[in-house]
Order: sequence, then structure tokens, then C-alpha cells
Amino acid sequence: MTFADHIIEFNQSLDFTGKMPAGIRLLNPFRENSDILAVSSSFYKKYYNDHNQRHLIMGINPGRFGGGVTGVPFTDTKRLTNECAIPYSGKETHEPSSVFVYEVIKVYGGTNLFYNDFYINSICPLGFTIIDTKGNEKNYNYYDSRELTETVYPFIIESIQKQIEFGIKTDICFCFGNGKNEKFLRALNEEKAFFKTIVALEHPRFVMQYKAKSKQQYIDKYTNAFNLVK
Repeated sequence: MTFADHIIEFNQSLDFTGKMPAGIRLLNPFRENSDILAVSSSFYKKYYNDHNQRHLIMGINPGRFGGGVTGVPFTDTKRLTNECAIPYSGKETHEPSSVFVYEVIKVYGGTNLFYNDFYINSICPLGFTIIDTKGNEKNYNYYDSRELTETVYPFIIESIQKQIEFGIKTDICFCFGNGKNEKFLRALNEEKAFFKTIVALEHPRFVMQYKAKSKQQYIDKYTNAFNLVK
């Protein structure tokens, strides 16, 4: 099986059957939209149809407007069509995190080179949402409540183990998010010894929301970190 075959099989089988805490909805794009598996599979067949090993980049969990729509982490529909040339006919989405990631990818050398070296997913490969006080659906993170973290903890461990078997290099793992996401991953890695080293970077959403004026500094920081394993 190629790296793409492993990813596609993993996505097809993604499911969480445990009881969700009250008020939290599971976001599983591969079960909720029949088109997403086909769209994401086209992406993975384009960039991962080989047996190369790659370094893993881990975000938090899928959001409603990026991986929750395309099935590809940190890739909204605009980046999917414009940067990756993957056809998409559904509703157009724009996610600031995806904008930043693809600016980094461009500096790194482009999509072909970047995806030949890296595979992006999330610590929890399925997402979550809640309804706020105004009745609006909002993204929710696996670490936002202790009850949710404990509920999905075995699922997280199993998912990381499966993905390492795709052909992941375990000397360095990159973590998007140097707050709670990094803290969780480091504690998990202490327990399971998945990776020798974890390199944490500010989350793309944080950069775009709070550090937009100094965005280039973070692009440089990202590319310098990724160049360590280039």
C-alpha cells in the first residue's frame, strides 16, 4: 500500500462510538458528507502516491471550515482548488489558518515538495462543536473540557499509533499550538514515547488572529523549523 492508500483507509474507518459529553457534538466530515472522502482522496493520491517516509505535523482537531469541509487538515476549499488544483464543487470556505499554512508551504518550496516531506493531521483527527448562548455552532477543542479529553483519550492514542505505521519518521514531530496542545502532546509522548523530539510552533490561527502584523516572522520561524528535516 502507498502512503495515500494508508491515509484513505484511515479516513474511511475513522469513527468514534463512545458517549459524548452533554452539549458537545462530534464532527466527522467523512461520515457527514459523502463527497469529502472523494475530494480528500484526490488530494492524497496526488501528493502521497508513493512509499516515502514523512514527518508528522499535528494540529488540534478539525474545524468546520478547513478539514471539516475538505477532509484535508489546514486546507480550506480555496486553497484546495487554487493551490492544489483539486476540483471542488461545494460551498466555498475561507479559513485563516489555511491561508497561513499555504504561505509557509509556498516559501518552503511549494505543495509538491512540502507534502513529499510532511503529513499533516491532528492530535484528535475528528472535531467537535458546541452551540453558544446565541444559538450559533462553534468549533470546540478536545482539551476544552476535562471530560471530553478523558472520553477521547484512548481514541487519540489509537489514531496516532495507526498513523505512525503509514511511514512516519519518529525523530521529530511538529506540533501546531504551543499552549494546551503542546502540553497535552508532550505529556502523552512521555507516556507512550511516540517521538524522540517534539517541536512546537504557534498555532496558525493564533498567528492570523493576534500576530498578523508580524506574520512574516512566524512564516520564517515555521520554515526554519521545517528546514531542519528537509
